[in-house]
Amino acid sequence: MGNRLAKAAHRAGAVASALTLAAVLAGCGLVAEENARTTPAVSGSGTGTVQPSVSPAAMPTPTSGAGPACPTLRCTSVLMTGDMLVHTQLWQQAREDAAAGGKPGLDFVPLLEGQRRYIQASDLAICHQETPVALPDGPFSSYPSFNVPPQIITAAKDVGYQACTTASNHTIDRSTDGVLRTLDALDAAGLKHTGSYRTEAESQGILMVQTKAAKIAVIAGAYGLNGLYPEYAWQVDMLDAPTMIAKAQKARALGADIVLGAMHAGDEYASEANAQQKEVAHALVDSGQFTMIYGHHTHSVLPIENYKGTWIVYGLGNGVTELSPWYVVNNEGLLVRAQFSQDASGKWAASDLAWAPSVIVRGPYRWCSVASDAPQGTCATPEADAATRLRTATVVDAMGAATAGAHELLITKER
Repeated sequence: MGNRLAKAAHRAGAVASALTLAAVLAGCGLVAEENARTTPAVSGSGTGTVQPSVSPAAMPTPTSGAGPACPTLRCTSVLMTGDMLVHTQLWQQAREDAAAGGKPGLDFVPLLEGQRRYIQASDLAICHQETPVALPDGPFSSYPSFNVPPQIITAAKDVGYQACTTASNHTIDRSTDGVLRTLDALDAAGLKHTGSYRTEAESQGILMVQTKAAKIAVIAGAYGLNGLYPEYAWQVDMLDAPTMIAKAQKARALGADIVLGAMHAGDEYASEANAQQKEVAHALVDSGQFTMIYGHHTHSVLPIENYKGTWIVYGLGNGVTELSPWYVVNNEGLLVRAQFSQDASGKWAASDLAWAPSVIVRGPYRWCSVASDAPQGTCATPEADAATRLRTATVVDAMGAATAGAHELLITKER
């Protein structure tokens, strides 16, 4: 254990740690992963450069980086997607895509390419790296103990992600070595991260990302570790409201304008949030420290709720995954972009919440938006795409999201 800690400390030493509006608009299951092992056939640049904070006095006119028009003096937008769940079929596809492009190894960029346009229309994009990564040449493994190609991380950076959360029920599938490899790969790619750590000192830090207009903090937590135990208690952030609130208070003290809570929790393939999700999310909002809550783990899209003026996106479904013939919801996901605005008193709140439904298709495997403006054209078939969009919209609105102001993200209609 001492050698592991020394090793972690050595690696850490080599890496730098990182308005109230009149009316505020404001995922990892084992069954799907096991199914994916035996699934039969079924029918360029990133976001803009992060810049130092700009004071209101220096910005005399309303401004917005990317996304909808800014209704106040200062705005910033954040995009979130669900689980990056890489199975054997996906790295086989990445190998084929690399070969087709005359490149060695694996290329996951074509799998994620459809997300790029959405990411470019946001100031900050956050992914969820659910599983540990292996060395570039493997060996790789899927369910039940993941050890996936690190090339998925470089692809996430290529399409524009700037940060990823890493707290999940699979974080310690490969013990400390897997945690270290994953964090090293994220650092090498230039992606900020939070949720798992090399050292106890690192675990006390807060992920803070500066956009043009605001300083954004991300606080993560996972409901469990599949019965495994981390080598050190501080290695993975767990889903605990008091602990997350304390971190949020620390983030505020450090100057965070916006604090996001990322929950990895819920019941697999569900269409509604479970008691734990609601209890923790509501406690985080009630603390007054969080600007928005979002989640993943269930391999299904879950409702969006506006609770006391704060948005809670209970489940983003899968960002990428192999297809499941048993659970159609496993193949679907939700991309969410929130715009946050600062009022005259200095308070930040969500002024716009937009979502785009997605699906994974195969032959070749690709992430594909099935939003009603069809930015990628037909994904599966017109009928299947319409069914996915309807299913997603129905679940998203189950807790009154549309009435509270959430709407579909039509990327082709934006400037």
